[in-house]
Amino acid sequence: MFAAIAGVGALADRLGQSVIPFYIVAGMVLGEFVLGQVALPVVGTAYIAASEFITVGAELGIVFLLFFLGLEFNLDRLLARRTEIGTAGTIDLANFGVGFVLGWLVFGAFLPAFLIAGIVYISSSAVITKSLIDLGWIANDEAEPMLGTLVYEDLFIAVYLAVAAALALGGGDVGAALTDIGIAVGFILGLLALVRFGTPAFERLVKTDNREFVALRSIAAVVVVAGGALALGVSEAVAAFFVGMAFASTDRAHDIEALLEPVRDTFAAVFFFWIGLVTDPSLFGGVAGLIALAVVVTTPTKLVTGYLAGRAFDLDARRSTRVALGMTTRGEFSLIIATVAVTAGEAGAFDPALAETINAFAVGYVLVMAILGTTLMQYSGPFESVATAWLERSAPAEGGQTAD
Repeated sequence: MFAAIAGVGALADRLGQSVIPFYIVAGMVLGEFVLGQVALPVVGTAYIAASEFITVGAELGIVFLLFFLGLEFNLDRLLARRTEIGTAGTIDLANFGVGFVLGWLVFGAFLPAFLIAGIVYISSSAVITKSLIDLGWIANDEAEPMLGTLVYEDLFIAVYLAVAAALALGGGDVGAALTDIGIAVGFILGLLALVRFGTPAFERLVKTDNREFVALRSIAAVVVVAGGALALGVSEAVAAFFVGMAFASTDRAHDIEALLEPVRDTFAAVFFFWIGLVTDPSLFGGVAGLIALAVVVTTPTKLVTGYLAGRAFDLDARRSTRVALGMTTRGEFSLIIATVAVTAGEAGAFDPALAETINAFAVGYVLVMAILGTTLMQYSGPFESVATAWLERSAPAEGGQTAD
């Protein structure tokens, strides 16, 4: 696995492309659904299995990516921009409505429509964060509305997942849904309190001149909290983000970034490789039309809401366009939503055939949107120029005239 990741990473760098699609495709090609179907000389069938090591490594990839996102977005900054984040996030919720309508028109039932809505709504925190870092946008103005909208989405999806799981597995048990929502909200409030009042404790935790101890203690803190969240049915990504915000207020934040950057990049690569590894390309044939329809319908809506999110932060047309392009990516949470349908199908609480259809759609849709989103971000220049020129033409000139 690591040899494959290193090899395709070098190829992507040589071609001047984002590494993310290369990692995903490498996982797909080397997994049981492609290479596993080929009989090789001497060794017979050989492929990379989605072992427990790789699965846990993929989860750690999400955790460390969101941890670094929190390091860039401390609580004071979050609260100072709460109005803009609320506006941008509310605008972005339009994508949930579009997804629900799409799901209803295709399946004609509430629960499948509800699941499709979540799949097409939530942008990928992991892919976007990785792309922001790779492109050097993480410290730019356009990063703030993207990260703020991701925070809004992640908090929304924490509650959404509790509702979706209760509806899919509990046959619409409202009591179970309310219990799960209560746990999710309580844990998030606890994390907020940890960030607000726990900075001195985190400061003491990493107050040492031993770089090894700084690295190990930081990893221990984020993994323990993220694991606790996962055990309670709350997103480990959201938990990792809040732990990152707690460390962001310490004096060692920059040291932690420097020490853990290789750890983040290693496990992030495993995460994207894992996406490909668990993807069965043969399933795409039956849902290719639905995937194409969703891409055509939901890409423009994300572009529009992303652009408006940038404007809500008072960004100019060029930087708002970058926000729009970046927010088109979908990823880890969409796949998690798909597993809710699969689990429900296996438990007999959901039509197994419909569950497989939703899962195949989610995987194909995520793969297309991850590649599309990272490509749009990498080649954003022409789109920025068009948006800037359009805004200049439409803006009123002096004297009430329209600019040429």
